[in-house]
Amino acid sequence: SWREEFRGCVDIKANGPSSIGADLSLHGFSHVYGLPEHCDNLQLRDTRDGEPYRMYNLDVFAYELHSRLGLYGSVPLVLAHTADRTLGVFWLNSSDTFVNVEYSPAEQQVPAESQTDIHFLSESGVMDCTVLLGPSPQQLFCQYAQLTGHQAFPPLFALGYHQCRWNYNDEADVKDVDAGFDLHGIPYDVIWLDIEHTDGKRYFTWDPVHFPKPAALQRHLEKKKRKLVVISDPHIKVDPDWSLYREARDGEHFVKDRVGQIYEGTCWPGKSSYLDFSSPTTRAWYSRLFLLLFVLQGSTPSMFVWNDMNEPSVFNGPEQTMPKDAVHYGGWEHRDLHNLYGFYQHMATADALITRSGGLERPFVLSRSFFAGSQRFGAIWTGDNVATWEYLKISIPMLLSLSLSGMAFCGADIGGFVQDPDPELLVRWYQAAALQPFFRGHSAKETKRREPWLFGEEVTAVIRSVIQERYCLLPYWYTLFYQAHISGLPPLRFVPLWVEFPKEQSVFSVDDQYMIGGALLACPVTAPGVKEVKVVLPGRDEVRSAQAFTGGQVLSFPVTLDTVPVFQRGGSVICRSAASGSCTAELQQNPQCITVALNSQGSANGELYLDDGHSFRYRDTKAFSLRRFSMMSGSLAASEKGTFDCDNVVQTVIVLGLRGEPSTVTVRQSGAKDSACAAFEFSKTSRVLSVSGLNLSVMKDWEIQISGSL
Repeated sequence: SWREEFRGCVDIKANGPSSIGADLSLHGFSHVYGLPEHCDNLQLRDTRDGEPYRMYNLDVFAYELHSRLGLYGSVPLVLAHTADRTLGVFWLNSSDTFVNVEYSPAEQQVPAESQTDIHFLSESGVMDCTVLLGPSPQQLFCQYAQLTGHQAFPPLFALGYHQCRWNYNDEADVKDVDAGFDLHGIPYDVIWLDIEHTDGKRYFTWDPVHFPKPAALQRHLEKKKRKLVVISDPHIKVDPDWSLYREARDGEHFVKDRVGQIYEGTCWPGKSSYLDFSSPTTRAWYSRLFLLLFVLQGSTPSMFVWNDMNEPSVFNGPEQTMPKDAVHYGGWEHRDLHNLYGFYQHMATADALITRSGGLERPFVLSRSFFAGSQRFGAIWTGDNVATWEYLKISIPMLLSLSLSGMAFCGADIGGFVQDPDPELLVRWYQAAALQPFFRGHSAKETKRREPWLFGEEVTAVIRSVIQERYCLLPYWYTLFYQAHISGLPPLRFVPLWVEFPKEQSVFSVDDQYMIGGALLACPVTAPGVKEVKVVLPGRDEVRSAQAFTGGQVLSFPVTLDTVPVFQRGGSVICRSAASGSCTAELQQNPQCITVALNSQGSANGELYLDDGHSFRYRDTKAFSLRRFSMMSGSLAASEKGTFDCDNVVQTVIVLGLRGEPSTVTVRQSGAKDSACAAFEFSKTSRVLSVSGLNLSVMKDWEIQISGSL
């Protein structure tokens, strides 16, 4: 029991065999969620019919569908929900962990008798278990954020569209792809480079033949206000002639093996050693590399970073990862902190980018591996998925589970990383991803090129429209991320419908549709040849589009290839940009369109957050504005003003769900003595009012009075 062998790998347990566990009975609960990352449904399954859920970060290529085996990240958080209470159990342990879920028998599934038993079993560590009492979903999210940290507030560009491939061939290829977006009128913000951009898989370097002028390439993109992201993996090529390797070796920045020698495994460069990010000294040294090596090698402030392979992935290791008896800073064995490895690299990289800017600019870092608290450092994604309809469908509950567990800035590779999607699948994946937080197209080097204009004009037109609509909705997304940053609420509240409608048991198991914030309900199409989609409309008289629908029912809606069901909730106000522009830098120059969806009482509320889109001045000097819009008794008012100022104007106001035809619409701006009449149109069929030709400063208070419509 002190020694184990697995596929030729030997694990020596220096401290002997150990385990730690806890059993909890959740009385009155029959719906539990959480425990990402697994390729499975949103609601956790009873594990008595198979394997337990495993929390062990692994590099799993083209992972199996509906599997309870561990993937790239782990968040040991279980959430339980009834119509009256939401409860959380957080098992803070970063070693190999198994979780069993056992529901009470079906005949006992009534509130007074139901029960769910949760069994945690970890290989090592100490007992550190926190019960989050809620009782509401929003209160639970805030409690969890107080424990593990709030979602990092990303720069605005990070919410735009990202174009990636393993790999773009050279600088000319990057420029051609960049020009292709402009040629076809498709907005985007970031282009990415995978491992082939380096000199022999040596991170912090550039291939001298294919990328000889990296700074000039970045300046070319920056002229259009676009960014470059490059990859930086945790393994370092064993090369005594490379100064970075020598510096890491001599500075004792590598993980050791069980006898105290530098651990060596195999990854993309061949024989590699792995940086020990658990060491504060190593993290500080790593951060300085971004100032020294990257600057010397040709980086600019418009370049950002992607951490991949940081489970860590070791091609010749047990389960393709690091041996458990490897030794980290302070004498800790790898078995004790395995699931924290990528967390620490993510931390070090985010700190590096902040340091690079002198503490002024918000970083953007994407990481494949994660643990509870990784939300503080940036974004994550679901890894090496496959270009099939089944993977598109499962991506929604996977992302819902991540968002429930604090990882709000999450996404899945559009079209599937592996294999080639047909045009219909690609379109439907773009439509789904545009309604999720992290929006990136990515594919493996063996796949066919997949830029949005390579599938014929009909497909190009649909994808163009999808991306443009995403950009128009970014004022709403940006506001949601600010709210998540300060409150702990997931911006998707894409946490299933039960988060916004906690008392409606009919939606507790729904995981193919979700809320974006509290205002939008989305139901992406995830099957081929679909002509009609059934949508659950929760609430009572709560959901409205150009046509009003009463909540508390399931309705069928026709769809075509260029449509996806999205509804605005009654009682909400949403701000959109009137134009998409070519990238997010143009958003604050574009006028705003405000859409008001009235509830049954004829009222609605919403917010718009504004700042410079990139710096920490919102935090350090309160240079932001949070505008509040409120409609009641036919009057829409804008109020609240912060210290941030811009020239943005409201051009159009659309009101959904008026009961009668207005006789007049008047506008009064702050400081003006008199009201002015505004031009408007009203549809008696859909009860939609459009007030156009406005020129109202977003930053000033004003009021629009609609008369004769009540």
